[in-house]
Amino acid sequence: MCCVIIDGYVDEPAVLGVPPYVSTYVRYVAGAFFLKGYDVRYYTIDQVRADNLWHAFSDYDVVIVIGGLTVPGNYIGGVPITPVEVQRIFATCTDSYRIIIGAIGKAFSNKGGTFARESSSVELEFDEYIENIPEWFDKESYTESVRKLSIAGAEIVKQHPRYPNIICEIEVSLGCERRTFCTFCTEPILHPKFFSRPVRDVADEIETLYKAGISAFRLGRSANILAYGSDFNNYKINPIAIEELYFEVRRRCPGLKVLHTDNANPAYITNNLEQSMRSIETIVRYNTPGDIFSFGVESFDPSVRKKNNIDGTVEDIDLAVRIVNEIGSIRDADGVPKLLPGINLIFGLFGETKRTFELNYKKLLQYLENDLLLRRINLRQIMVFPGTPLYYLAQRKAIKTDKRLFEHYKYLIRNNVDNPMLKRVFPSGTIVRNVIPEKREGKVTFARPLGTYPILIGIPNAFDDPTDVVIVSHGQRSLTGVRLTELSNLTLEELSSVPGIGNKSAIRIKNGDYSTISSETMDFLRKYFSNVKK
Repeated sequence: MCCVIIDGYVDEPAVLGVPPYVSTYVRYVAGAFFLKGYDVRYYTIDQVRADNLWHAFSDYDVVIVIGGLTVPGNYIGGVPITPVEVQRIFATCTDSYRIIIGAIGKAFSNKGGTFARESSSVELEFDEYIENIPEWFDKESYTESVRKLSIAGAEIVKQHPRYPNIICEIEVSLGCERRTFCTFCTEPILHPKFFSRPVRDVADEIETLYKAGISAFRLGRSANILAYGSDFNNYKINPIAIEELYFEVRRRCPGLKVLHTDNANPAYITNNLEQSMRSIETIVRYNTPGDIFSFGVESFDPSVRKKNNIDGTVEDIDLAVRIVNEIGSIRDADGVPKLLPGINLIFGLFGETKRTFELNYKKLLQYLENDLLLRRINLRQIMVFPGTPLYYLAQRKAIKTDKRLFEHYKYLIRNNVDNPMLKRVFPSGTIVRNVIPEKREGKVTFARPLGTYPILIGIPNAFDDPTDVVIVSHGQRSLTGVRLTELSNLTLEELSSVPGIGNKSAIRIKNGDYSTISSETMDFLRKYFSNVKK
C-alpha cells in the first residue's frame, strides 16, 4: 500500500507551512500512514508545478493534499496551492482514496481585502478517514494521538526538497486561551478548544526530528506561547511549564541552530506581569538570536479594538512592547537581538475610519522615537473567512478596506518607520549566520536565515550554499549584506556595497591599493574580512 502527500502549504493564525517551514499537518499525516505500514511519498506543490507531475499520482492508493490560507501574506519560499490545482490533481486519481486537509477544504482566498470563498467540492476529511484506523487513533485523546503521529512522521522531513535547510513548526498548544474571540479570527473555528501538550511529548517530537537531521525549530502552533501550560479554568499562567519546556529541548538537542517562537498576547503579559516577565526571561535564556514575539495588535484604535473584541488596551500593548525590549533586546556576539516584539496590524476591520490609519502610524512613530525596537511590522488587509463573527456581520454591513488610505499609510510606515527601525535592529556590521539562498535577480542573490519571520538579505553575488553575511546597508524591509569571507573573495559588487567604498575604490582594493580608503572604512574591513592589507 502506498500513499502520497502533496504539501500545498498552510498559513493560519498559529501555524505556518510555507517553505522553509514544514507544518505539523505534513508530519502528522505521514505518521498516520507510516503506522499503518504504508509506503509514504512526499512532494511540495512547487515540485509538482516545476516537474509537471499533475498526472503522476494515479497509481497511489491514497492521495492527500494539504493546504489552506486564513491569514494570507507575501511568500518568498513557495506559492500556496489553489482549489483549481487541487481539482487538477484529484481529477487524475479517480481510483485513489482522496483526502484534503487544511482550511482549503473549507474556504479559500490568496490575498487580503477579500472574502474567502467556501469550497464546494471537498473529497474526504482526514478525521473521517481515521475512523477506519481505530487501533492507534483515539478521537477522545488528541494529545496521545499527536504524540504517536508526530514521532512516527518525523522521518518524512528527509523527503523535503530543501532538507536539511528547513524549520519545523512544533505544536505546543491548540486553540486560543481566551474565553471570547476576535471577530475575524479563524483559530476558534479550526481549533475550538484550548489545551497544551505535555512537555515530554513536545520534547520527544523535537528530539526525534533532531535525530532525523533537523536543527531549526519554532515552538508555534500556539496563539500565545506565554499561555503554554496554563490552567485554562482558573486563568493561571504557568512559567514553570515554559521553563521545563525550553530546558528540556535544549538538553536533548545541544547542537540545535534555531529555537524560536511566534505568537504572544500583549494583554496577557500586562495582566500577568510578574510571571510573564519570568517566562520571557526564560525564553531569552534558552532561545537563539533573532526571535520574535508576534503581537496580534491588529489596531491601535480603541474603538476598533472594542468593536472587534480584541483583547486588551493600547496601554497594555505599550507596556508589553517595553517589557520585551527591556528583557529581550540584549545582543549576541554577532550583534543580533535575542527577542523583540513584532506588530501585526489588520486593515478593513469593523469600525475602521481614517483616524484609525493615523492612530496606527503615530503609535509606530512613537515607538521609534522612544527607542523601542520592533523586529517587524506586518501590514495586511482583512480576509473575511466563513464562520467568523465578522463574516456574518458583513452580510448586513459592508466590510472593506479603504485601499487608497491603506497604500498611503503603508508607504509612510515603510519609509518613515521600517527603514530607520531596521537600521537600529540590524546596524551595519551585524553578522547574520547561515543565510540560505532563496532566489536570484541579476547579480543579486536574495537569501534568508532560518527562523521566525526571517529577514531578507540581498547579497551582490551568486552563491548556492548557506553562508554567513555581514550587513552593510538597509532597505524598507530587507538588508544588503556581503559574504563573511576573505577580502580577496569578494566580488567588485560586494566591495562597492560596503559603506565608504564605491566602484572606483573597489577596483583599487582589488589591485591592492588602499590609499583612498578612509581609516573608518579600513577598520570595518579589518574587523570583518581577513587578508586585508596591513
